[in-house]
Amino acid sequence: MAVLNKIREQKAILIFIIAMALVAFVISVPDLLSDSSLSAGKQNIIATINGEDIKREDFMNKVEAAQRQLGGQGTSTQAMNRVWDQEIRKAVMESQFDALGLVIERDQMRDLLKQSLASFEEFKDADGIFDENKLNEFIANLKAIAPESSMLAGSPINYQAWTNYESTISAGGRQQTYFNMVKAGVIGTLAEGELDYKLENDKVDIKFVQIPFSSIPDSTITVSKSDITNYINKNKSKYVVDASRDIYFVHFKEEASLEDEANIQKNLQDLLEDRVEYNENTKSNDTIIGFRNTTDNEAFVNANSAIKYNDSFLFKSLMPVEIADSLYNLKKGDIYGPYKLGNHYMLSKIVEEKQMPDSVKVRHILIPFIGAASADPSVTQTEEEAKKTADSVLNVVKRNRSKFSELVTALSSDRGSIENGGRYDWHPYNAMVPQFRDFTFENNTGDIAVVKTDFGFHIIEIEGQKNKQKVLKIATIAQLIEPSEQTIDRIFNETSKFEIAVASQDFQDVAKESNYSVRPVSNIGELDESIPSLGNQRAIVRWAFEDATNVGDIKRFNIQGGGYAVVMLTAINKEGLMSVEKASVTALPEIRKEKKAELIKARITATTLEDIAKSENQTVKTALAINMKSPTLAGAGREPKVIGAAFGLKEGQTSKPIVGNLGVYFVQTTKITPAEGQTNYQAAANRVAATKVNAVNTVLYNALKNASEIDDNRATFY
Repeated sequence: MAVLNKIREQKAILIFIIAMALVAFVISVPDLLSDSSLSAGKQNIIATINGEDIKREDFMNKVEAAQRQLGGQGTSTQAMNRVWDQEIRKAVMESQFDALGLVIERDQMRDLLKQSLASFEEFKDADGIFDENKLNEFIANLKAIAPESSMLAGSPINYQAWTNYESTISAGGRQQTYFNMVKAGVIGTLAEGELDYKLENDKVDIKFVQIPFSSIPDSTITVSKSDITNYINKNKSKYVVDASRDIYFVHFKEEASLEDEANIQKNLQDLLEDRVEYNENTKSNDTIIGFRNTTDNEAFVNANSAIKYNDSFLFKSLMPVEIADSLYNLKKGDIYGPYKLGNHYMLSKIVEEKQMPDSVKVRHILIPFIGAASADPSVTQTEEEAKKTADSVLNVVKRNRSKFSELVTALSSDRGSIENGGRYDWHPYNAMVPQFRDFTFENNTGDIAVVKTDFGFHIIEIEGQKNKQKVLKIATIAQLIEPSEQTIDRIFNETSKFEIAVASQDFQDVAKESNYSVRPVSNIGELDESIPSLGNQRAIVRWAFEDATNVGDIKRFNIQGGGYAVVMLTAINKEGLMSVEKASVTALPEIRKEKKAELIKARITATTLEDIAKSENQTVKTALAINMKSPTLAGAGREPKVIGAAFGLKEGQTSKPIVGNLGVYFVQTTKITPAEGQTNYQAAANRVAATKVNAVNTVLYNALKNASEIDDNRATFY
């Protein structure tokens, strides 16, 4: 009650304080809203290039599309980087197109589409010529059925995807036009042609002495920290780096133990022989047929193997080298193994052996039916009707094989072989689909028959066979070498113990005590995804760059494919000049060379090549017909400074010491042979111009990109 009375007594002051707080809040609301709006806006922007924003949603949709195109051949970061390169190029180039008013007109667009789609069967007429009317009809149909898809070259495409494709073609056309405009202005002058000609054809003969830097041991050269700092400051462009992180990690691999491998081998051995098992349903013992005695090898393999049964014959040359001799010498019914191959233990049984050619030559007529693979929409025959047609054709060619080529042209739907009379020249065993392959390799030259495949009915004639030899059909049970549950549990426990220990003790000391290997990784970039020996580990990179992660922090990560990595952040490297410690890797050799060069120059007092060579225990060497376009010295490598100095001497004149790439040189020019004068240097000027033109696409784009303002926010989202 006393407190309440005091509040009532001071109510005027209290009302004033509350009022001021409300005023302050009202004043701050617009700023808060503004900041929130700005923050939300930034959260939706992947990047800003030359003032143009790349929106997050659009960018991510393109990344998803790129991932689908890559399939399993690329990571999400690789897909993102591909889209990023495309977006930068688009933004950089479109700013140039807009400045020039460069557009693709309708007629030019049609020409570009014709060039791009000329090989598509959907847009060809009966004579195989591109038909623009078919293209127009296709586009109109896509628009009419939107957003549904149609098929193009075996893949679905809708109207939106088509307009995106046209945009890509248009952008490519504008780029080509832009580059062609620049190339049209690129020339090689007569003066440039003359200079290029003389650089290649002016020749000098020289004698020289090389005092190699290796003649002074590195251990005798002292390089201080200040020497490295000075070198970095003098060569800043070589040592400017982006922000990066350094880490240590210990990798705990989930690998099968020796005991696990022994158990896998035992499992395979147990599959070999028949065994008796008690059947709970029948309350009696059942005999389970083993691999040795089974007659259904395919079913047995498929029920017990990580790799399905292969019904093909194998030539010795196609067998793994490690086991080829062992398998090839077996007979039908023999079993080899268990043996280790790659990451499997295997057990192999010879199912069949025979003599078979290693290559065949055939010709065929393909009669498709509705629903057959790659069947043209114009195909109207059912499977039964196609079989009757094929049988009729077979009867005709059996009676008169000279009609085969004529019937290929008239009936076969295999466009790839029509021009060759339906013939497929010499090809190996696995070049064709199984049914086609089995007939042509397992029968004899001259045999002819109807064979059904997914593509339809083939009338096949075997025209030739080469190099008959022994082949084997092998049933192989393969079991993956993988850790057992006990091994996985043990690795988890070891990881946990290490993670707990390094939280309060030195990372390297704990690893050493447990005999774990510590892997250091330096200069990890903000958008990197791969960690050496760990593969794609984007999560580790993101953690290392989080604001809340500090040097010395430790975290455990699950590794793709199994196992863990316990990681410690060891350094935060800011954008700017490389640290002395990191720069020393490349700076030390260069600084040593500079110091060695000064020592060599200081100790030489002789003036002739012979005396210099004698005092330095070197020899006088000769180089003939050297030129400045290819500044290489025989026996010394690329030395442009040395060769340039030689061209600056008069005949008989000896140079002062020249510091080259591999040592200090003294040069004497013994003969100068000027290039023969030309009445006209236009041919050389044309070569200079061609070199410039060839470089335009790359050099010009890189120059435009380097001049662009790019604000990259990708690391916020990936």
